Amino acid sequence: MGRDFSHIARRCERAVVTAYRELREQGAGDFSAFGACTALYRIHHPEASVNEARRLVAEWIDHHIVRADAGPTDGCGCD
Repeated sequence: MGRDFSHIARRCERAVVTAYRELREQGAGDFSAFGACTALYRIHHPEASVNEARRLVAEWIDHHIVRADAGPTDGCGCD
């Protein structure tokens, strides 16, 4: 899990992926880390619904952590 995520262009996406990785490295369970990252996303995007936040966080975790894909994601529309 110790990968560099500085190549991620969106600040919210980079924050979510970094937080998830660090929470897991510190021993947090998957569900707890996911919930914290969903809350973090909603801090960046208070206009987002909980379902939208969960979908994007799950997509980013799968893309960057599970599959270790370095390419861009569809994600949200912010910079």
